[in-house]
Amino acid sequence: MAGKKLSRRDRIKKGIRKRLTGSEERPRLSVYRSNKGIYAQVINDVTGTTIVSASSLSKDFSGTGNKSEQSVAVGKLVAEKAIAAGVKEVVFDRNGYLYHGRIKSLAEGAREAGLVF
Repeated sequence: MAGKKLSRRDRIKKGIRKRLTGSEERPRLSVYRSNKGIYAQVINDVTGTTIVSASSLSKDFSGTGNKSEQSVAVGKLVAEKAIAAGVKEVVFDRNGYLYHGRIKSLAEGAREAGLVF
């Protein structure tokens, strides 16, 4: 059963990435979630570099609470780092996950902190 879910997410991810790329003006905000944490990166696909990143398992993260509350905090953290790096607009890449739960919480946290997407 787990193999079917993983391959489904991979199919969705490939379909999303066909239409979505990050540029100098609007880099891509990519999200990954695992059972233990949630990760976010702002990526410039033209040069292939990561501009900023944040994670619920990193040392500079100080959020507490359940996983959804931590996702909001990670969204705010990555938005603050991105704005400090000069990025205000991004393209949101949900990475094949459904837009609800922790993914939606991270997106809302990033919007609250000032990122536009």
